[in-house]
Amino acid sequence: MPSTPPVVLTIAGFDPSSGAGITADIKTIAAHGCYGVSCITALTVQSTSGVLRTEPVSSTLIRETLEELVNDISIDAVHIGMLGNAAVATAVADYLAQHRLGNVVLDPVVTSSSGAPLLDAKGVAVLIEKLLPLVTVVTPNIDEAAHLTGLTVTNPEQMNIAAERLHAMGAANVVVTGGHLERAIDVLGFTTPARKFEFEVFQSPRLRTTSTHGTGCAFATALACHLALGRGMPEAVLLTKAYVAAAIANAHPLGKGNGPVHHLYRMNQPARLARTADASGTSDHD
Repeated sequence: MPSTPPVVLTIAGFDPSSGAGITADIKTIAAHGCYGVSCITALTVQSTSGVLRTEPVSSTLIRETLEELVNDISIDAVHIGMLGNAAVATAVADYLAQHRLGNVVLDPVVTSSSGAPLLDAKGVAVLIEKLLPLVTVVTPNIDEAAHLTGLTVTNPEQMNIAAERLHAMGAANVVVTGGHLERAIDVLGFTTPARKFEFEVFQSPRLRTTSTHGTGCAFATALACHLALGRGMPEAVLLTKAYVAAAIANAHPLGKGNGPVHHLYRMNQPARLARTADASGTSDHD
């Protein structure tokens, strides 16, 4: 009998286009060989062109869903995405405080890439005051880092300062992602076993593409998977960055706006190799 894969719980909103949110998270979790379970926090009306409307799920339903899952399944990591409002954020914070799950990755979704608000002001306060101290790592982009800290965040030096501020606010580890910069620079601030807060910078060329819908979700969820698989923080961030870059590079040109990344691009690779071998009449084993 095959062994049970690590279980990753994603707590996030529903995106009908599957570029972001719960359905995109499940694809990302599957791509990393983990098993995904989920709790939907909000329904949205959106496409690759933007978010038109959001409607949060009741906090009571969320509490019941999370309790049912944790009572039934051993959870190895948690990804938290869109929360929607303060009631939902409080329900998730209470759940984490009670069960103390490990490998919790918080993607602090405040607005969509098209500018639509996805978390109200009271919800942001709950995120800062209650959630930050409970998670393993928080993964804001530069705009989210600026929103949470009140700092200007436009370059790597300011990303370092923002990471330090978020650490002082309670976050054990911080990844400030800079995909919007000229070079795709991510800054990791992490707590060492000696309880020191150190930095590591990850750089790569920026990919010129419009298929970037859901990159933040993919990054945070992939990071949760690598932590569930037992990898240390710097290695997990490095592998996560490589996965997101490849998902962008292999994206299909879908929709009229910013298309989704290709979360399951690895599924096509064996098929391509097999077709190449058949066409040439040879294989790696010949």
